[in-house]
Amino acid sequence: MKYLFLLLMCNFSLSALTQTPHVNNGTIRSFQKFQSQYIQPRNIDVWLPENYDPAKKYDVLYMHDGQMLFDSTITWNHQCWKVAETATQMLQGGRIRDCIVVGIWNNGDYRHAEYFPQKVLALLPEALRDTVINDDLKGTPLADKYLLFITRELKPFIDSTFSTYTDSTHTFIAGSSLGGLISLYAVCEYPHIFGGAICMSTHWVGSTKHQNFIAFSQAFCTYLNNNLPNGQNHKFYFDHGDKTLDSLYRPYQVAVNRIMKAKGYTHKNWLTLNFPGDDHSEKSWSARFLGPLRFMLKPVAESVKK
Repeated sequence: MKYLFLLLMCNFSLSALTQTPHVNNGTIRSFQKFQSQYIQPRNIDVWLPENYDPAKKYDVLYMHDGQMLFDSTITWNHQCWKVAETATQMLQGGRIRDCIVVGIWNNGDYRHAEYFPQKVLALLPEALRDTVINDDLKGTPLADKYLLFITRELKPFIDSTFSTYTDSTHTFIAGSSLGGLISLYAVCEYPHIFGGAICMSTHWVGSTKHQNFIAFSQAFCTYLNNNLPNGQNHKFYFDHGDKTLDSLYRPYQVAVNRIMKAKGYTHKNWLTLNFPGDDHSEKSWSARFLGPLRFMLKPVAESVKK
């Protein structure tokens, strides 16, 4: 029940907020109720670094659960990822490439429907699949439409509004928990658009309501075995803690690790890290966000050296 409470609070909180986040580093451009033909409107927050210069080009990091990224004063649990602070620290130290961050707000009650990888559903036992669709996804899987929104509507808007590199080697996607799942799915489904995914506390157990974690793990592993993109030009970062909901993830992450190795991924394009003592919260994700940001966006010259 405590795990279900965490997910329910996340869903509840993220549909109610309408405030524009405040940041002390860089600036936020907010686009309220961004329209889509695929999914319901939602807010989009675009973080621009200090001294953003339209004459330069920037990498783009798309992030899910956008209302939890920047400002803890407007979140349900008074926590946030501190994305602006971490990115500014890394940019000022020259440890990552110039980038902007696009925060995509989730849709509250339909977060699970939008974030659960849709093609994985077909790999679940029929009875479990039907139960998940009815109980967790409110009757309608939406992940494929959510990704169509990002790739066909949001990304073209971002690329035409801001000074960005548009190719996959400069375009990344990130999230935690279910947001980790949809980030992984995005790269697998659109490898020509996304060059890498940051998947923190990835929710390999699928749903805590049904306690059929092995079936979910097997479905995810089958999907990855069939759909992982070429490791020569794609990168993946995974991690997890060992407290609260994160305490469930380790054995299923180990199964994914075996697939990554079998597909030829190495330390150059794939990391899986464990953080003892960390729980399933923005506090934990913000504390370790520096690492995956560095891994995904390290300067090109430095990457070549390694």
